[in-house]
Amino acid sequence: MTANNALIRSFIAIELPAEVTTKLEQIQNILKSPRYDFVKWVPASNIHITLKFLGNIRPTKIDDVVAVMDRISRTYSPFELEIGDIGAFPNLNNPRVLWIGVDGDIDKLRALQTSLEDGLAGVGFAKELRAFTPHLTLARLREHISPADRREFSELITRKSPRVSHRFLVTALSLMRSQLQSSGAVYTRIAETKLGQ
Repeated sequence: MTANNALIRSFIAIELPAEVTTKLEQIQNILKSPRYDFVKWVPASNIHITLKFLGNIRPTKIDDVVAVMDRISRTYSPFELEIGDIGAFPNLNNPRVLWIGVDGDIDKLRALQTSLEDGLAGVGFAKELRAFTPHLTLARLREHISPADRREFSELITRKSPRVSHRFLVTALSLMRSQLQSSGAVYTRIAETKLGQ
């Protein structure tokens, strides 16, 4: 496969305004501790709302994806979301992924995500079988840590998590490229489509 045909690891996301990224970084800083070296914090600049993970796609599929994004974006006007409470997958008692929930016009967000799933299925992408859970990933915990450490970190989250509320306007969808490097993932916007335009 030539360099021009190299697969592109990609996803469709809602990027966050700078003031939201700053708030999320402040939350991370409150929860960070050298004691918990088993926690890998997501750089605040990388935090986003994933609408659809596309996986490794051929460059020739990008135009199809952007066409679907553009068609769907035109049918949705901008809407407000709000960062919510801290949660974890699978749960706060046994955290593996630490996240901030998303509130606000969730019905519109879910409808937009469903429209994307349906539109992308029409150009050859498999539908996601899991229910869409909008969230902002703050950190991931390594798998092989002691139950005591996991429990202690869970208690810290419960005790120190600040209650932060910040509203923001969703105005666009972004097709993102994810490049895995030794320092972590680097995200680059490939294309953007504006809502209501």
